Amino acid sequence: MLTLAVDTSGKTASVALAEDSTLLGLRMVYTARAHSQILLPMVKSLLADTNRNVAEIDVFAAANGPGSYTGLRIGVAAMQAMAFAQNKQCAGISTLEGLAWNLCGTRGILCAAMAARQNLLYAAFFESDGSLVRRLTDDQIIADVECAAQIAAYAAPVTIVGDGISLLGKLVPDVTPAPMHLALQSAAGICMASMHHVPVSPAKLTVHYLQEVKIG
Repeated sequence: MLTLAVDTSGKTASVALAEDSTLLGLRMVYTARAHSQILLPMVKSLLADTNRNVAEIDVFAAANGPGSYTGLRIGVAAMQAMAFAQNKQCAGISTLEGLAWNLCGTRGILCAAMAARQNLLYAAFFESDGSLVRRLTDDQIIADVECAAQIAAYAAPVTIVGDGISLLGKLVPDVTPAPMHLALQSAAGICMASMHHVPVSPAKLTVHYLQEVKIG
């Protein structure tokens, strides 16, 4: 099974390619450039360097929210277009679940948290046994103090993954942050998570924002 995954939900743009349980390649860059400018060149470069082509891909996976409205649409639309063209399937993966899978080798409670606006976070809790990640809560948009209270309610150490640590680190000083190379959204996490979801037709790949888009 060959899986191509992208995450364009935040300031990092990333692309990953995996064959079964082997990560063949990963491209990730923290950028101020529009994802629309760099995503497809990253895909093309990754496929060339791994000696694969788009026709070989079995599943096209994308982070489908929460996150940047524009960024999410770019990633989802790119995977849909490729899947439609190749008559293949897609997987839409929660950005927060992808973050949690970054830490699948860490045992214990994981809090995937992304800064939303002001003192709000996109957050969800997961548990890892050192190889598999299990969801404990739904994705939610909550105040940083509420998320901190949920962390404190667990009678066990909690590891935070995501840029939400910038807010939560001030409220829960004893919490463990993810290491730098695993702390932000990565297509590798999306790729791993997608292997535990049933793929769907590209027409069913949708974006989940967790809040209404305000027009005007």
